[in-house]
Amino acid sequence: MDMQLAPAPLVTDPRRRLILFFFLMTAMFMATLDNQIVSTALPTIVGEFGHLERFGWIGSAYLLSLSAVMPLYGKLGDLFGRKYVMMTAIMIFTVGSAVCGLAVSMNTLIAARVLQGLGGGGIMVSIFAVNADLFEPRERARYQSYSSLVLMASGAIGPVLGGTMSDLFGWRSIFLVNVPIGVLVLTGLAFMLPYRKPHRRPRIDYAGALLLALTTTSIVLATDSSELFGALVSPQSIAIVAFGVVCAVTWVFVERRAPEPIVPLELFRNSTFSLLLLISIMGGAIAIGMVNYLALFLQTTTGLSPSAAGLLFILLTGGLVCGSLSAGRIISKTGRYKPFAIASLSCSAIAFALMSQIHAGTPIVFIGAIMMLHGIGIGLAQQVPVIGVQNAAPARDVGAATGSVTLSRMGGASIAISIYGAIVASGLGKVGVSIPGVADIEQLTPKMMASLPEASRQAVADIYAAAFSPLFMTACAIALIGLTAAIMLKPVQLPRAGEVKMPQPTTAEAAE
Repeated sequence: MDMQLAPAPLVTDPRRRLILFFFLMTAMFMATLDNQIVSTALPTIVGEFGHLERFGWIGSAYLLSLSAVMPLYGKLGDLFGRKYVMMTAIMIFTVGSAVCGLAVSMNTLIAARVLQGLGGGGIMVSIFAVNADLFEPRERARYQSYSSLVLMASGAIGPVLGGTMSDLFGWRSIFLVNVPIGVLVLTGLAFMLPYRKPHRRPRIDYAGALLLALTTTSIVLATDSSELFGALVSPQSIAIVAFGVVCAVTWVFVERRAPEPIVPLELFRNSTFSLLLLISIMGGAIAIGMVNYLALFLQTTTGLSPSAAGLLFILLTGGLVCGSLSAGRIISKTGRYKPFAIASLSCSAIAFALMSQIHAGTPIVFIGAIMMLHGIGIGLAQQVPVIGVQNAAPARDVGAATGSVTLSRMGGASIAISIYGAIVASGLGKVGVSIPGVADIEQLTPKMMASLPEASRQAVADIYAAAFSPLFMTACAIALIGLTAAIMLKPVQLPRAGEVKMPQPTTAEAAE
């Protein structure tokens, strides 16, 4: 098998490998933090620029462009070598961050977020692919769990950091802080990461990349249509869906004929790959897609301030750290990942079923315990899809397979954000009662809510709790779909180091 001819690790010196890993994790922290850091600062940004109806777009624009370019970066890394592809992504992200920090209107901020996402997508894919170059499969399970930890730590720290920094230094600081970090990481990678030239003559499937990006964008725009066009089913949304279907069908035809397809369709012949993609989509929807809404839920139903609501996310991270580290260690020892996928999605399904029953007076301790259970759930299977597909794909397609998983995770998140937004908006739209001191419930910032009289605040909390109940039931259903896919996985065992490091390929094989 192609996969058995695994090349030697890119860096053999353990100390240099750890320093490189630190730089990679810093880049990843920066890229994922920017997905979440905005959540608690959003009310402040809306206060300065107005346009509350575009609230969702500050998050969606970033996730959308991030998702659209992910498969392209995976493929570019396979064809040109990962070093310069990754450095380019970090550079684009750093420039995007600077423009976000200097934005003069809501539209410039959204455009700058798109630019940031174009870099962020490359950072996410390249990091997992470089990890595959640095470590062999079982060791990779352990290091991937650290990567996942960083991924989720940034998700949990983001809301606290965003709230605190925007209180102390203004919201622009949350973007500008990326500039020095970006420069530091670029310098570190330039000197420390060796360049490994792939043995293939690059042929980029531009048509495939463009069609995949258009398909992803159509899906997200269609789920956002209630916000954009005032109704979930409107002539514009039907047109977008039809356009997305045409792009998807054309993409399949293009990929079949492309000499170097963005996502090789043979990968889908392996049921493990398809099931892991489905688990990844559902995981993205309930893990990343939920963060902004959990922050909004906590600030509206419990009356907590942005920074106090952010602190509850520490429980989520705590659960996540426990789940991720223990799963990484056990997978590393046993080589089995299926049980973790099942346990993970079961925990999340239970957590959301409980969340849907929460009303405005529920004790904070109970909410914290549910968030911790959800965190453990996410942590247990955080690295499963990436490790699983990297093991299932031939060595030459590791980058493309990794890109597909990361794309499906982010795609799941951005679609879920739009669906959750529509559910909450329709819940709030049905409110017939007028509350004293509240002109428009949707324009309430946490500070305004804190200054309301007690009876009004309680009424607002009840309305939000009722609007969030169907959202949590939807998340529970999404977790159950993922759980079904996890149960259907084959019980694969990852190879040990000795089994993978086969003799080096001959020159004839290397030339292929």
